[in-house]
Amino acid sequence: MIRAAVVGGSGYAGGEVLRLLAGHPEVEVVQVTSERLAGKPVAAVHPPLRGRNELRFSSRNTLGDADVVFSAMSHGDSSAMISALTACAPVVLDLGADFRLRNADDYPRWYGWTHPSPHLLGSAVYGLAELHRAEIATASLIATGGCLATASILGLAPLACAGLLDPAIPVVVEAKVGSSAAGSQSGDATHHAHRSGEIRSYAPTGHRHTAEILQELRLGAASHEVAFSATAVEAVRGVLVTAHAFMNTDIDDRDLWRLYRSRYASEPFVRIVKSHTGLHRSPSPKLLIGTNYCDVGFERDPHTRRVVVTAALDNLVKGSAGQAVQALNIRHGFSETLGLEFSGLYPI
Repeated sequence: MIRAAVVGGSGYAGGEVLRLLAGHPEVEVVQVTSERLAGKPVAAVHPPLRGRNELRFSSRNTLGDADVVFSAMSHGDSSAMISALTACAPVVLDLGADFRLRNADDYPRWYGWTHPSPHLLGSAVYGLAELHRAEIATASLIATGGCLATASILGLAPLACAGLLDPAIPVVVEAKVGSSAAGSQSGDATHHAHRSGEIRSYAPTGHRHTAEILQELRLGAASHEVAFSATAVEAVRGVLVTAHAFMNTDIDDRDLWRLYRSRYASEPFVRIVKSHTGLHRSPSPKLLIGTNYCDVGFERDPHTRRVVVTAALDNLVKGSAGQAVQALNIRHGFSETLGLEFSGLYPI
């Protein structure tokens, strides 16, 4: 039995880790921390854990020994206390942005702060199993990807890895996301009166997840660009990415099918959703609430070399906690789907 600690367990991502681990037969959660709620019952904050978790929040200053620690703190906190986290457990799974990027110079550019532990960036593994399964299996520091980045990367990876993207034309990515991606602490942007009924472009340019897309799709060369925009929509959970990718050669629908199938045929949590009939013809985040799936679709523009790629996921599961649990399974030699078997609800 693996003993797990969850640091920063009062937020949405931490709560989702706890929900998933409550159904994991090989993991026992031994400690959950929250500076703000120390002493209060965990289940009082995360109602799905009623009757399933009897722990109380403690301070991260009292971290004890564990086999793995999930860090669900705010961006910048994990790197500031990485020594304490690694002293707690031999495997650290960071759900924040602190170790996602390999180049320390990217942090001032995209996050506005200097990384306090740049020497660790080279050994940290980006936690997306579909790209880094072999590295995750032996890693001691694993950083899960951002939710918008994860959907974008999984949608575009078959095209990018096959070298089909035209370097002269930017990949245009528009990502729509629900309110839970902003975290559990309220602010002006998440106040109900401001968010209700809203469709708001909150990051037309400069979104920090652009850096992950460039890095993971190896588009960092000057000849490649990603034009990324993010829009807030009236939903609690869910990400829908629509990407416009221009090919450097003519490619037909059959070739695209072959490409995507060869890339994802053996992946347990990526499904190709593309149909000419029926209501659910393309990826829909609503159908993925609570699941660890990423659904990917594509459509070729018959008039140009443009391929429109769509990808959907639950930002708190495949875009965060579920991705982390999937990495945990790989790292400890469990079945990759253990604790992640929920297939969703319909209708919802």
